[in-house]
Amino acid sequence: MKERHLEILRLVNERERISVKELSRLLTTSMVTIRKDLIELESEGLLQRQHGFAAKVSSDAIDARMTIRYPQKMEIARRAASLVHPGETVMVESGSTCALLAMELATLDDVTVITNSAYIARHMKQIPTGRVILLGGDYDVVSEVTTGPVTRLCAREYHVDKIFVGIDGYTEEGGFTNVNHTRCSTVRDIAGQADRIIVLTTSEKFGKRSVAKMFSEEEVYMVVTDSDLPDHYGEMLRRQDVRLEIVDV
Repeated sequence: MKERHLEILRLVNERERISVKELSRLLTTSMVTIRKDLIELESEGLLQRQHGFAAKVSSDAIDARMTIRYPQKMEIARRAASLVHPGETVMVESGSTCALLAMELATLDDVTVITNSAYIARHMKQIPTGRVILLGGDYDVVSEVTTGPVTRLCAREYHVDKIFVGIDGYTEEGGFTNVNHTRCSTVRDIAGQADRIIVLTTSEKFGKRSVAKMFSEEEVYMVVTDSDLPDHYGEMLRRQDVRLEIVDV
């Protein structure tokens, strides 16, 4: 993604709505160029164009979440992809970094992804080598995920070595947490079919606690995060025998 596009997305996410004129001024770029940028970014679902303005898309939409700290998430996804071997089948849940991971896995030879994310399934099928199994269930049209008892039943048909999951927060007291009870419960159900749980998250999630507990440290095999992770959280996880993969950003 172009550096200018990343900066546009950062400004839109910070302000929620910003004028084309203001973007042109801040980025020292012509309004014609900014309008072309906005058309391209809207076509990818990353923002909404309004008359003379760019606006943030729904905060629960995966495209919106993906644009936040995109460079860090991309490097985390690439590192996570290196943990998957040809011929392997893995589970990938619906987080934004997980979606980037799925796009990386789609380019590998003979790797199959099992997911509850229609977003991941839709984008993987655009890559000729992508192999994906979409779990059924109650469908959330905004976040593009399936949840509930049907998803749980579908997941029980499979067993894999690894599942990759995203989180909304981590604290020593609360463990790994998520903002949504229903989605949290579904992730736990799916993770029950995997030998190893691997958490993908950017470092700013550490020190934040969300509503629903997803996993304790004892349940998590590995965390892949960026080099801005505070040292004391890294030490805390290592004491709990959680492996760490750190990407430089």
